[in-house]
Amino acid sequence: MIKSTHPWNIKSDNQEWYTLSADRGYTGESAIKIKTQRNLDDKVRTGLLKFYVGNDCIKEFHFSQAKGVLVSYVPQGYSLVWNDEFNQEAAAGGKPSLPSSEWWYEKGDGGWGNHEIQNYVAGFQGTDTCAIVKNGSLKIIAKKVQDKVLSVRMNTNKSWKYGYFEARLKLPKGKGTWPAFWMMPVNFNAWPDDGEIDIMEEVGYRPGYVSSSIHCKSYYHSIGTQKTGEQYIADCSDDFHIYALEWTESYIKGFVDGKCHFTFNNDNKGDKNTWPFNTLFYLKLNLAWGGDWGGAQGVDETALPTTYEIDYVRVYQKN
Repeated sequence: MIKSTHPWNIKSDNQEWYTLSADRGYTGESAIKIKTQRNLDDKVRTGLLKFYVGNDCIKEFHFSQAKGVLVSYVPQGYSLVWNDEFNQEAAAGGKPSLPSSEWWYEKGDGGWGNHEIQNYVAGFQGTDTCAIVKNGSLKIIAKKVQDKVLSVRMNTNKSWKYGYFEARLKLPKGKGTWPAFWMMPVNFNAWPDDGEIDIMEEVGYRPGYVSSSIHCKSYYHSIGTQKTGEQYIADCSDDFHIYALEWTESYIKGFVDGKCHFTFNNDNKGDKNTWPFNTLFYLKLNLAWGGDWGGAQGVDETALPTTYEIDYVRVYQKN
């Protein structure tokens, strides 16, 4: 509770793990709430608020959040073989960094096979940046620039056959959004023949329903045989969750925070039409706008700009 005989305002230290219910007030009593995200790091987080009347700082308020409980959903027998924690230092002049050379971009606005609206750029276009590494996370931003919606589709240079793949994600908001964390084969010639693995997808007109899927010649949505599982995560756009996939020679399983919602078993027929998942795949992150699924109920451009935030991406393989 704040009591003041003058109008006042707050200047924060601009950390992203908390938000304020208000940053200014008037005479009398005012209540300010500090809303925090879950702390999953093994360290105390501290914040600072400065209260001003006019140009004078009249009070500083220090607050803290206890250490998080480190949670691991990695199955036994797996070891970390690759990761990007997005902890790059700021660029010259304090500007946010771009993602590292561990990633490459796809570019274009040809609809991407799904009648998507966005134009994918290589991190930035002119002065408009759509892939920013800041404060320990990657932000993929979809934004309207003139008559185009700019966004990013980025891929790992490295690839893997089998493993446990996870990312800690906070999903964007708005009807028209279509964020994904997925995998495609290195030796790609035809879709869906060569396979696709979707670790996480969500569309903005069904907020909270996150899904995992596979696509191959025998099983894909265009012929009504798709293999998909989903679960509802109410705060997926307000807080981070861990989205993961375990891929072995026998099965593919999808998880959120350790809870399995999707299983696809190898039928062991040796038939590529039903199991093309025995070759190298690489990881992909993208934020689409509109399209056959993302735009199935239209798009709401008032939601732009909107941000898909990635805390880390990690890959584990069996020892």
